Amino acid sequence: MSMETSSAKFNGNISDVSAVAQPLAEEPTEIASNIKYHARYTPHFSPSKFEPEQAYYATADSVRDRLINQWNDTYLHYDKVNPKQTYYLSMEYLQGRALTNAIGNLDFRDAYADALKKLGHELEEVVEQEKDAALGNGGLGRLASCFLDSMATLNLPAWGYGLRYKYGLFKQIITKAGQEEVAEDWLEKFSPWEVVRHDVVFPVRFFGDVEVHPSGSRKWVGGEVIQAIAYDVPIPGYRTKNTNCLRLWDAKASSEDLNLFQFNDGQYESAAQLHSRAQQICAVLYPGDATENGKLLRLKQQFLLCSASLQDIIARFKEREDGKGAHHWSEFPKKVAIQLNDTHPTLAIPELMRLLMDDEGLGWDEAWGITTRAIAYTNHTVLPEALEKWSQAVMWKLLPRHMEIIEEIDRRFVASVQSERPDLENKIPSMRILDHNAQKPVVRMANLCVVSSHTVNGVAKLHSDILKAELFADYVSVWPTKFQNKTNGITPRRWIHFCSPELSNIITKWLKTDQWVTNLELLANLREFADNAELHAEWESAKMANKQRLAQYVLRVTGVSIDPDTLFDIQVKRIHEYKRQLLNVLGVVYRYKRLKEMSPQERNNTTPRTVMIGGKAFATYTNAKRIVKLVTDVGDVINSDPDINNYLKVVFVPNYNVSVAEMLIPGSELSQHISTAGMEASGTSNMKFALNGCLILGTLDGANVEIREEIGEENFFLFGATADEVPRLRKEREDGLGQEKMDKDVYTEHRWEWQI
Repeated sequence: MSMETSSAKFNGNISDVSAVAQPLAEEPTEIASNIKYHARYTPHFSPSKFEPEQAYYATADSVRDRLINQWNDTYLHYDKVNPKQTYYLSMEYLQGRALTNAIGNLDFRDAYADALKKLGHELEEVVEQEKDAALGNGGLGRLASCFLDSMATLNLPAWGYGLRYKYGLFKQIITKAGQEEVAEDWLEKFSPWEVVRHDVVFPVRFFGDVEVHPSGSRKWVGGEVIQAIAYDVPIPGYRTKNTNCLRLWDAKASSEDLNLFQFNDGQYESAAQLHSRAQQICAVLYPGDATENGKLLRLKQQFLLCSASLQDIIARFKEREDGKGAHHWSEFPKKVAIQLNDTHPTLAIPELMRLLMDDEGLGWDEAWGITTRAIAYTNHTVLPEALEKWSQAVMWKLLPRHMEIIEEIDRRFVASVQSERPDLENKIPSMRILDHNAQKPVVRMANLCVVSSHTVNGVAKLHSDILKAELFADYVSVWPTKFQNKTNGITPRRWIHFCSPELSNIITKWLKTDQWVTNLELLANLREFADNAELHAEWESAKMANKQRLAQYVLRVTGVSIDPDTLFDIQVKRIHEYKRQLLNVLGVVYRYKRLKEMSPQERNNTTPRTVMIGGKAFATYTNAKRIVKLVTDVGDVINSDPDINNYLKVVFVPNYNVSVAEMLIPGSELSQHISTAGMEASGTSNMKFALNGCLILGTLDGANVEIREEIGEENFFLFGATADEVPRLRKEREDGLGQEKMDKDVYTEHRWEWQI
């Protein structure tokens, strides 16, 4: 649409649309008026344009009106009822686009589509203007976002706490050299979904010293103090008035931290040192930590999240409990549940102890009782390199008071094991929190979480079993009831109802209800129609619509033309050796070799296949980046081979994120989840693919085990060793034994794969 046409329509040629504030509008005409009002009176652009980008921001402002109204009502209700509230602390939130989700959850999608038509725009084009929030990377952050959606939908009083990264991880660009990383630009203009809370600001200290007072009490002083300021994002539930909050912290320095004398003397960098250091904290997700500065920056991020969140939680608890006298702290665990999403927010444990003892005047035993009853821990990995261990020297430097507290927790834990479980004496070195290895003394964050939490959970049955049998086995003997399983999940709103409306409508038609959107167990009722030819035809039609949409997207972003009539074989997830994208691409090379050896007639008897692989390799993970390069190089060879490219194509889909997943997953027919058994904690994309009627090719790892039980073994292409077999096979390979037998077994396992 040209600027002239769109601006003419906007400036009043559509006579029945006036610019009127109608924040709770429900009819398309009223919604159009409210959108137009925001374009005119909440302007973010010059008034001469109303192109899709301008339409997106005005539409988002309009939707936000309703969300803020529900938001305010929700928190007034929470203040009145004073329920126990959940506080979810996570370094990542992989939100995806908010506009589609918000109007879907509010049940206003059709009304907004009609309203935008009155303003000369298509909803599909407008939602494409939104950039994914760069607040996460993989399954850890996506799980956090799904939890927020589900808790809002279930009307549970809950908050998410995270960091407001300016540039996120990175935007992935694929060039001849492979993956290149550039800064994400999601906040380059602004996010219409966040509301800055200038009245919610907390001091966060780094470095400094510990003062010991004559009374024996201690106080952390000196160092540098930055301000954590809250940015709130509304999280609407599905068809509920409930709207919860994701509170993101940004770091800033005060005006008094600018040395005006130095600045006027031309010493600009020196004058604004603290401002510069504050800006670095929330600049990038997972900054490189090969240097001490990198380690300090990551630790600053983690502490900012924990300290600001806990100060906020305590401040609101005290407001609600005001007037109940000095003993109200016993109520804290009855009103506050703090969930640590992996080990990144572990510092919440010593920080809560510090706040309770040093600021609130509680004794150790009372503070410890409150902390251990309020905090629970979710473990996401058994990979040793992912179980955080922080240098004691770095911790002492940045957080001296917290190291004192951690030392005392460790001392008391060791003493309790020695007195109560003398049989575990020889296990203490591996169980304790502080590893005093002479070469590299570290703090084991997972151990601190286990010792200090009332509950520890894994994220799939197999994973939780491994935690109890291997990683945390000694702790299980001390606290047998502390460990449990909570298999990961996904939100069916985003992952089928909104991203595949064709399939969603078919399910609703055949079930004669849309209640399945909040109760997936109802999908089992489709089994009675399993042999119905009419349902099959509708299902195939929906799948083809999604494949065509995906093919158009792939052509647009990669320049590769793919045929929707081929089998779409997809593997999308973080690029990592244990996720075995390398195995996948070697299988593709083998398939290509076999096709080259065939006669044209033999090729005509094979099923043409398009293999798509996507995901980001961490910027400093050399082997993962080499895998990305290999996939693109293999694609270049196969896609330019005129003998083969009608039967096989390979595409690396760049910059994998939630919005890309919303294209890929509905269009998939076969998806690969092939991690070595025992390595993947759960996985959640496997659930999304299965929900969209895609067959899974996978190992018995993570949630694959439970998916296979649910969908039936006959609907799951299984291969590979089981978790209990992997250690033996690894040892045999290390010892050079049984290599010929192993190779034969692997060939037998994989032989069928080349035939499907």
